[in-house]
Amino acid sequence: MSVELKLSRINRVYRPSELVEGKIIVKSSSSISHYGIRIAVDGSVNLQVRGGTAGVIETLVGAAKPISILRNKIVELRPAGKIASGITEIPFSMNIRQPREDNLEKFYETFHGGNINIQYLVTVDISRGYLYKSLSTTMEFIVESDKADVIERPVSPEMVVFYITQDTQRHPLLPQLKSGGFRIIGKLATQCSLSDPVSGELTVEASAVPISSIDIHLLRVESILLGDKIVTEKSVVQTTQVADGDVCHNMTLPIHVILPRLLTCPTVSAGPFSIEFKVVIVITFQSEVAKLHSKSDPTTPRLWLAMETLPLELVRTR
Repeated sequence: MSVELKLSRINRVYRPSELVEGKIIVKSSSSISHYGIRIAVDGSVNLQVRGGTAGVIETLVGAAKPISILRNKIVELRPAGKIASGITEIPFSMNIRQPREDNLEKFYETFHGGNINIQYLVTVDISRGYLYKSLSTTMEFIVESDKADVIERPVSPEMVVFYITQDTQRHPLLPQLKSGGFRIIGKLATQCSLSDPVSGELTVEASAVPISSIDIHLLRVESILLGDKIVTEKSVVQTTQVADGDVCHNMTLPIHVILPRLLTCPTVSAGPFSIEFKVVIVITFQSEVAKLHSKSDPTTPRLWLAMETLPLELVRTR
């Protein structure tokens, strides 16, 4: 005996003004009695701070209470009755947000982060009374902003020019890098649609030490308000390699970073939390010392690294 949820859309993406549709599939070798079939939709922002983050003690971890967006919106699909043996399909359809409904919170887009998770769940429950365990299953669906709430295409790319030299680095460098010098110039879009890649270009004009790799790290910056403190944590979402090995000088290299689904969302700055993004351009120079630290954090300043950090605003477009 099993129960399964199947949504009408393969990608499971819905907007707050749309209907969530699908069907419940019950498989049973014999007929079963039940006391009602109900389906519920729940949405929340879950905030947590991992122990040790910025020295936050465990007593503060429990202070970040979940923020309800939808609180157990329940629809009864069938009253008490029986389900025949074999495979039974029960269609369902429900609004995420009713017109003119006062929601507890704004509908934030689905996001899976390190400390912040914005999740929307649909749960079916088949009650079978006190003598039998209820049949239930849960599935996550993805919420994107309503078309009326997003900006029109296209997003005008705000290209920021950057320079990476020995003088722009705030951390110690290898002696040969400090004395010989290097110069990398480029430009990068700092506002980007979630459906488009982050684009730009860079050029290595000069380098006294051969380059080992050029990488673009996408960082998420999650901030949570705990009492009167704001706890912020940065983490790498993904890494895109632009060049492997020493590159020809004065040759323009394109930057093309595809944004990962679910791990990114529109930049959010709410009261109790915020989600922001940054791009870190990292130049790794060939060095024997680097081989001893191959598993180190790629965004931690090292003697053999040069880097530049730029803000990145992500938006949803039509």
